[in-house]
Order: sequence, then C-alpha cells, then structure tokens
Amino acid sequence: MALLVVGAMALVDAISGEPEQKGPVNSGTPSGEESGGGGGGGDPSPTNNATSPQSAVPLVIRVIGQPTTVVVRVADAQGKVLTNGQLSSGDILQYDEAPLQVVATNGGSLQVTIYGEEQPRKPNGQRGQWFVGERS
Repeated sequence: MALLVVGAMALVDAISGEPEQKGPVNSGTPSGEESGGGGGGGDPSPTNNATSPQSAVPLVIRVIGQPTTVVVRVADAQGKVLTNGQLSSGDILQYDEAPLQVVATNGGSLQVTIYGEEQPRKPNGQRGQWFVGERS
C-alpha cells in the first residue's frame, strides 16, 4: 500500500513539474521504517525510534472517506509545499516537522491528528483547514 502511495505522489510530482516531496512519511506503522526519504539539507527525516509515542508526531492525516485533494505546506515565509495531490481512502501521511498548514477539498474525508490529539471532524463535502504550530 505504501508503495502505491509513494508511486502516486511521484507521478503527481512528475506531471506537475514540482520537485520530489520529502516531508511526509507514508506509514502503516508508527515506526516510519519503510520510508525511503533522503536526508537533504534541512529536510525532515522519519522517526528512527520505533517506540516513540504517537503524540510526539506533529501531524498524521488519515483518509477515512472519499478521495480528496490535500495540500500540506510549511507555514513559514517560504511556504514550501510538502504534499499537493489527491489522496485515496486508506492513505496515511505523517509529518515530522512544524509549523504546517493543511487544506483539504473535502475535510470530512480526513481524520487529522495533531501531536496525538484527534481534531474534530469537518462536515463532509466542505473544505477543511488545520494549522500545526511548533511545540515548545
């Protein structure tokens, strides 16, 4: 499943002409071990500690409804886009950095967890927005 997600994201990147996205860790397990994300300058790396608590992860997005377009960008002056594309039911994205801005075409399709706290569900069919601040 994770390979399908990574392949789909690579296809979207190739079509859109945007550079490879290294921010999310596509994960079915909390260890993040299946991520092949490289360690470029300043890019986040997956959590290497398999016992790290879920609450330490800034953002986890699960698609639990219909496919929806999701944009995740770093909430700073540069606004680097980490994800921009359609996610399918069952997809899970995990981000190990903050601050982040998240926008989904259909917010009701997503289960969003910020620092281990599940966020209130958005109405189905309506745009959803979330902000992940830096943890102090």
